[in-house]
Amino acid sequence: MASETSLRQGRKAPYALLSPGMLWLILFFLVPMWTLLRIALSEKPNAFLPDYELTWRWANFSDAVDRFQPELVRSFAYAGIATLLCIAIGYPLAYFLAFKAGRWRSLLLGLIMVPFFTSFLIRTIAWQTILGQEGPALGLLRALSLVSVTDAIGLTRDGAFLNTPQAVVGGLTYNFVPFMILPIYVSLEKIDARLMDAAQDLYSTPAAAFRKIVLPLSLPGVFAGTLLTFIPAAGDYINAELLGNVKTGMIGSQIAKLFLKESNYPEAAALSFIFMAIITAGVLIYAKLLGTEELAA
Repeated sequence: MASETSLRQGRKAPYALLSPGMLWLILFFLVPMWTLLRIALSEKPNAFLPDYELTWRWANFSDAVDRFQPELVRSFAYAGIATLLCIAIGYPLAYFLAFKAGRWRSLLLGLIMVPFFTSFLIRTIAWQTILGQEGPALGLLRALSLVSVTDAIGLTRDGAFLNTPQAVVGGLTYNFVPFMILPIYVSLEKIDARLMDAAQDLYSTPAAAFRKIVLPLSLPGVFAGTLLTFIPAAGDYINAELLGNVKTGMIGSQIAKLFLKESNYPEAAALSFIFMAIITAGVLIYAKLLGTEELAA
């Protein structure tokens, strides 16, 4: 009898351990999502009051897509370009930290983390000064007589960095590149350096060893870094507001405007759901293509 009781208690133990996490998910994820869905399917009886009535109006979703399709496309385009730039910048730096930094590794990792000691907003405002007409970036280009060259290649527009798509993408890249570096570094650090020695003993070139050993083993870090970079970058609106113009607005700006300025809660909620659905579908496709088996390793 006692053994049966202890067996039952043992079977219930995993559920008891899961209960705090499940309660957290229910209260702070499922309940808010259900509330947001109810708002997305509602109508506003009064345009001047933040009230809504649940009428199961599915047309809110199509209306949101029709009205904000350019912002949706622009958000994912900017986030995609910024993510690729973060990979191009972050992978070589993470490789250097993992294999070449030596005793300087801790210092360099600390320097990568230094920007997090300042708020996201302050860092973006600082880039307004750096990229401004009297800022050091344009000052250097003028001193080197390179403004016409940067205009020709599209880096600047009419001799200005600010209020351009390039400035928005640059701000996104700067703000999120640490989220790319750290996961890739963790994946690279776990690679046994003796594998590279073995490849050299088998007369493999450094490029072939990197392609066949280092790159495949570091893909989990690239996958994690891509998610940590792309998802917040697509939903960001601070960079678009401070570094861009009215033609570079992203979907986060429109959601904030609908909620806070227009009090159009149903359309804002519908737009939020559409954005989350696209993000979720993209992540699932990306995970299927890249594979995530080693992420849990």
